[in-house]
Amino acid sequence: MARKQQEKSLQTKKELMESSCELFGKKGFMETTVAQITKHAGYAKGSFYRHWESKDKLFLEIVEEKLAGYRNFRDDRLDKATSLEEVMNIIWDFLENIVRDQNWANVFLEFAIHASRTPELREDLSLSQYRLSETVFADLVRDFVETDYPPEKIGAFNTILFEGFMVQNALQTGIVNMRDVRENAISLALSNGLKKAE
Repeated sequence: MARKQQEKSLQTKKELMESSCELFGKKGFMETTVAQITKHAGYAKGSFYRHWESKDKLFLEIVEEKLAGYRNFRDDRLDKATSLEEVMNIIWDFLENIVRDQNWANVFLEFAIHASRTPELREDLSLSQYRLSETVFADLVRDFVETDYPPEKIGAFNTILFEGFMVQNALQTGIVNMRDVRENAISLALSNGLKKAE
């Protein structure tokens, strides 16, 4: 009996997450309420609170799940990388996958702005399982950096360029595209991380 209840609970959680993803994509994070999520999924509000204490915590779990899928694909390729340029291209392939889902990129950006106003949430979002932080980035490139340039700075610049692009993309300025950002980010990493030929 307990096993059936556990399976039902997992199914309910899955359906609530799917419902929230659909509504966040249509309406945005801030405009979507817990009541709308549960109604859309066909459950009472209490079902939501059995799994999450807030809409924020639900969103963080969705982010973690989405990024885990992207990372699995990325990590398989990183294990075979032999140069800084190859690692950078793999990382930017990973970042491009995130941007391709325009609704998701916009909702994540909306949530990041929301999180910036709440210290606990801001702290949660800065953890590596929720974003490609400069620390994670540094760990990915560290073995391939040939100079004394800090890998954390390579990570920070790439994170800044990517997150800045997400803002530009959401505003639909059309001034730069993903290829522009990718090429410049990789060029910057290589110029700082590789020894110059003499």
